[in-house]
Amino acid sequence: MMGTQVQGTTVDVERAALLRMLEEMRGNIRYTVRNLTDGQAGERTTTSELCLGGVVKHLARGERQWVRFILDGDPGIDYSDPEVVAGHLASFRMEDGETLAGLLAEYAEVAEETERIVNGLPDLEVSQKLPPAPWFAEDASWTARDVLLHVIAETAQHAGHSDIIRETLDGQKTMG
Repeated sequence: MMGTQVQGTTVDVERAALLRMLEEMRGNIRYTVRNLTDGQAGERTTTSELCLGGVVKHLARGERQWVRFILDGDPGIDYSDPEVVAGHLASFRMEDGETLAGLLAEYAEVAEETERIVNGLPDLEVSQKLPPAPWFAEDASWTARDVLLHVIAETAQHAGHSDIIRETLDGQKTMG
């Protein structure tokens, strides 16, 4: 999709622009983790839970959940459940048996699923009520557009984290 001109309605152009920006942010992540061993991808270089493989894993998991939210709404996650919290924290690290190649393959599958689902929407006004959580306004809803903007922002934020982790790991920089 990168670099192609999109003809069509305003919705088609907007949808293509959002998907293109998301793919650009994903590309930053893929570039940052290039040429790493699984050991390097699993290494924590800061005090946070983050490692580079964990960032890929976390982004794939989050994007999949948010894009499915567009279609299905609130998945009924209990954010006070210790197992939910533990699962969230585990998404930031590579577990035994996980490989960077496997995590990148899953991320690619998620990207294809996102593109297919978003391109299948009648428009970007499809809306779902956000789940009850302390970080969302009560009874708030998000459109597909809101979800895509959120996923783009999350991916960009984690691309910055990844750049810092990679630079600390072996001196390589994504930018600059």
